[in-house]
Amino acid sequence: MERAFAEVGITNAEDLRDLGTDTAYARLLRNGHRPHFIAYYVIEMGLQGRPWNDCKGAEKARLRVRFDQLKAENTPDINPMDAILDEIGVRDPARAKG
Repeated sequence: MERAFAEVGITNAEDLRDLGTDTAYARLLRNGHRPHFIAYYVIEMGLQGRPWNDCKGAEKARLRVRFDQLKAENTPDINPMDAILDEIGVRDPARAKG
């Protein structure tokens, strides 16, 4: 995560706290990082000072709605076959980003 955030100009915890989970994660998505729900809620838990696995039940469901919205708004459209190839790691990661 540290490397991913550095790639999008988030270089320290203070920057991450200032941006908040949604803005920081949207920046990752807009810059070609693949969406991953666990990574999203780990950021949210960390910013709250909670263990990553503390996210459960209704709270996790609410975060999933937020994550899905961010993903829909911040990921480029790709054709379904490319999405499948990306998911199983067949395409070159550099090409998959953009």
